[in-house]
Amino acid sequence: MTKIEATVPDYLARQARAAAEREQVPIDHIVALALSAQLAAWRGSDDMETRAKRANLAAFDRIMSKVPDAPPRPGDELPPCYTSPLPR
Repeated sequence: MTKIEATVPDYLARQARAAAEREQVPIDHIVALALSAQLAAWRGSDDMETRAKRANLAAFDRIMSKVPDAPPRPGDELPPCYTSPLPR
């Protein structure tokens, strides 16, 4: 294990202490879990960027052209106030 010292805002320290007490675990455990979760979120974001760079828009359009032009199923409709971010 590696010891890391960090300065955090008081409100985060209070929340971490409260969570540790509630879960009956050391505060180190709460901090390690939070760090792990944030690193995983960043890694996921990086993975999506990498995959987006490999995208083949021509293949996407070819596949999407096979989808029938049909109205959405009940419950899948967009809200009336929705405006598409894509040009039509």
